[in-house]
Amino acid sequence: MTSKSPCPPESNLRGPDACRNMRRIIAEDPLWSLAIVPSLSDLCLQSIVGHFEGNPIFEQLTPVQKDFIQESLSPSLPLSVTANLIGDGVYWRRCCEQRWDLCDVSNYGHSWKRMFLERRLQGIIELFMPDVTDPKTVLEMVPHCRNHVKRLDISQLLPPLKEEVEYGSELTIDNEYDGVSMDHFDFGILLDKLTGLEELHLVYRVQQCGLNFEWKMFEMTARDCESLAKALKSCKTLKLLRLHQSHIEDIKCRMLVKHLLDHPSLRELDFSHNLIGDRGARAIGKLLTRSKLKTLNLCDNNITDPGAKAIAHALSKNSTLLSLNLRLNRLRDEGGQALGEALLSNNTLRHLHLGGNEVTGPTAIALSKVLVQNSTLKSINLSCNNLGEDGGKALEEAMSHKTSITECDLRLTEVDEQIVSFINQMVWANQSLERKQQAQDKKPSVDPSSPSS
Repeated sequence: MTSKSPCPPESNLRGPDACRNMRRIIAEDPLWSLAIVPSLSDLCLQSIVGHFEGNPIFEQLTPVQKDFIQESLSPSLPLSVTANLIGDGVYWRRCCEQRWDLCDVSNYGHSWKRMFLERRLQGIIELFMPDVTDPKTVLEMVPHCRNHVKRLDISQLLPPLKEEVEYGSELTIDNEYDGVSMDHFDFGILLDKLTGLEELHLVYRVQQCGLNFEWKMFEMTARDCESLAKALKSCKTLKLLRLHQSHIEDIKCRMLVKHLLDHPSLRELDFSHNLIGDRGARAIGKLLTRSKLKTLNLCDNNITDPGAKAIAHALSKNSTLLSLNLRLNRLRDEGGQALGEALLSNNTLRHLHLGGNEVTGPTAIALSKVLVQNSTLKSINLSCNNLGEDGGKALEEAMSHKTSITECDLRLTEVDEQIVSFINQMVWANQSLERKQQAQDKKPSVDPSSPSS
């Protein structure tokens, strides 16, 4: 855009043609500069960015051109356009940082694309309300994320809306969920479609429920359990299942375990902070004989002597489990002694947590025999139990022999402080030996037949 500028007085001395040739340039684009003229390729790339949703061109571009596109595209483009076209990179980082304040990509295998798709799907599930939210909102995500979602960490699951019925001048609330299709989100429509899912973390609760609090908001129902159990069986790639704080009692535990028997890939199971009792523990014992679990967490349940004996019986025959957490149950000495006897024939378990289980001296004596004979066990936690003088002496005697224990927690066990100090010294000595051994193993081996330098 041009405009004539007023002629200076001296221009009149050079005639009218001199004034006519002096023009002032006014750019319509404030960023335009005569010194920087865009190249034709840059103009083409800008055109691709501007029309990307209607005509996505990406694979045909060079790496440098792809970087320009990723830095320029709008993060608000629909996933139907970008998910299966743009690989992990700057574009997905921009999408994450625009949507969330905290973005720790290290929790997602350092993949920005995986972070965005996992958290987007999690958000849809956490806000899903049965018979209100259309299941298509979840299913429409599947084609875009099926190959990228490896972990789902669901922090809440919403129940259906309660119907309010007016009688006269008062409103009564129907507390029953009769007539609705599901009590919470139905994982049966999703899990078998996520071909790369390895971890599933679930908790049946409602966050920030405020004055609408009801205990039903914090439990898995029978229908939820049946649907989830069938879905878990169909998810052949699942390695870790964490289902905690969801009011799981024996019946639900048995149903879940029934569908997890012989699961081809499950390696870690976490049923902590539930209501599992002895019948559920017996089912889990059966699972130990028909699975390849490496980690089992049953912390804070209602397991007593019979349930502990069932787990111990399975443990004596198990050859895969590495870690067993039974903290905050009620095993008492019968259960504790049964576990001790099982470990005499188990050559796999490395970590055992029996804190807060009302066990006393007899359990400590049984476990002291394990410390002497079992060279596999590395960590044992007996905290918050009344082991007493006899239990402390038995553990002291066991630790005076050559053991493999590198962690031993005896806090709040009524064991003499001198005994605890001695045991700690033995543990530290074992830790030092283990570090030296690890350092030795890391050194490259030298072939004696090779010529020396």
